[in-house]
Amino acid sequence: MGRFVFYLVLLGGIAYGGLYFYYGIAIKQGIEAEFAERGFDAVEVTGVEYGPLAPVSREAEIATSIAYRGAEATLDIRLDGHPLFSDEVNIQLDGLQALRLTLGGGN
Repeated sequence: MGRFVFYLVLLGGIAYGGLYFYYGIAIKQGIEAEFAERGFDAVEVTGVEYGPLAPVSREAEIATSIAYRGAEATLDIRLDGHPLFSDEVNIQLDGLQALRLTLGGGN
């Protein structure tokens, strides 16, 4: 019985790990699509951070790092809906955490 519970917990952990990883990919693609719809095709999402329970909830607070030409920024984004299981997902810009500009061309 103890072995069965151990394998069940192990299987659940592997399944949740896969969901957590794929959730990040789906969010990144969704944010890039939102920027592309607004004419910012050159915006690249370089990182996505979210809480450990975000993949199992319908609302999430996400910190996204983006790069656009010589500028980098970290944005707070509010996500309503689930990018994997919902037909409708609402992505809202909540605020700007940081803005880094690169000035000068180098050598």
